[in-house]
Amino acid sequence: MRRTTLPLAVTAITAAALLLSGCTPQASSGGGAEATGLDTVKVALVPGGPHPYFQPWIAAADQAKTDFGLGDATFNETAGWDQTKENDVINSLVANGYNAFGVFGVSPTDINSTFQNLKQNGIASAALGSCPAGDVNDADFCLSTDTEAAAYKAAQATIQAMGGKGVLAHLTGVNVDSNTQRRIAGVKKAVEETNGAVTLLPDVTDIDTDITTAQKAVADLLASKGSEITGIVSTAYNPAVAAATAVKESGLPISLVAIDDDETILAAIEDGSVYATIAQNPTGQAYVGSYALAKLASKECTMADPGAIIDSGSFVVTKENVATYDDERTAASEQLMKDFDADHLVCS
Repeated sequence: MRRTTLPLAVTAITAAALLLSGCTPQASSGGGAEATGLDTVKVALVPGGPHPYFQPWIAAADQAKTDFGLGDATFNETAGWDQTKENDVINSLVANGYNAFGVFGVSPTDINSTFQNLKQNGIASAALGSCPAGDVNDADFCLSTDTEAAAYKAAQATIQAMGGKGVLAHLTGVNVDSNTQRRIAGVKKAVEETNGAVTLLPDVTDIDTDITTAQKAVADLLASKGSEITGIVSTAYNPAVAAATAVKESGLPISLVAIDDDETILAAIEDGSVYATIAQNPTGQAYVGSYALAKLASKECTMADPGAIIDSGSFVVTKENVATYDDERTAASEQLMKDFDADHLVCS
């Protein structure tokens, strides 16, 4: 199933959501604040800037508004990958009455300050798609891919495709991003488990800015090391797309495992030029995240564990399940809804 069919996945989650909303409106929340209806909640989903990964958030926000009867739900990607600009975007939305925020922070080391400011003003917030750096999350919750676990799965799949030995290259994003460091750790863990059978080249970082940057980096890598490389694992979107095309065109016997489910990657899995990809769950992050934010912003519920970090799931996609993997992802999102109602939200 292709990314273009994700609204159908949201619809499937919706059907489950109608049965799973265990937190019902009450006169007041457990903390004593007066509860209001979900129609008073205006959810804003704010990524750090434009990127293909966030496009499913748009449909998910619209669906959440309809399904949960929200006052509004909007998507704003105009921050331009600048934390100060992202803060300005959030402040503008607050001034326009938005009272629940799902944020992919530009700077994982600084985004907690943004969450603290929102909290001080009684505004619900969630880190979506990326948790703050370190061990503290000052948002109400973080709903994100466990990036280290996803990278570990990807590297394991690549090593399997390589026959358990050879030279592995790792393509990834911004080196100073804590998520990138987690991905690097996941790849290294998988390589270490080979006891020297696989050699890892230096990580190729900072190449997820745009597709042109990624294409140049992949071309340079293949020109300089292509004859030595047995496998490539990409843990960032743009280099994954670039590598899928470049490896196929080169004719080199390189096993490639990518990330996310761009059409180029899925087509390459079907024709055998890409071994596998690791699909993430942006729709679940946005849809389930909006649901939980609405419950918090309306004061119907509080978090059982404030700042909880929750894995939104990652899914290995190969030729065997490329037509059906989205069923697994939809089921995972349905389970996330159940988990929020049963374990993460306290409603009284």
